[in-house]
Amino acid sequence: MAVTCTGHDRNMTVSISGEVDHHAARKIMEELDRQMEVVLPRHVTVDLGGVSFMDSSGIAVLLRAYKCAGRQGGDVRVVNVPDQAGRVLRTAGLQRLIRFE
Repeated sequence: MAVTCTGHDRNMTVSISGEVDHHAARKIMEELDRQMEVVLPRHVTVDLGGVSFMDSSGIAVLLRAYKCAGRQGGDVRVVNVPDQAGRVLRTAGLQRLIRFE
């Protein structure tokens, strides 16, 4: 699992790769929290293009991003969603809260 956060001008991109399971999700959320405190993003893009597996812990990661961006009056969009991860996220109904592209 790897997570890279880049941000400027109140925009942040979070690129996640590898497996997103219970252990990885915890580390991702810790890094996400740290970076969001620095950037204070209004717009967050989560790129899941490198994710090889995701369980329900991935739902918590996206909800954390949604909650943090919401505190700034911002939004979240998710891009490059692999099929397996997409099934997990759609089953949870996240498309009602977060824009998937």
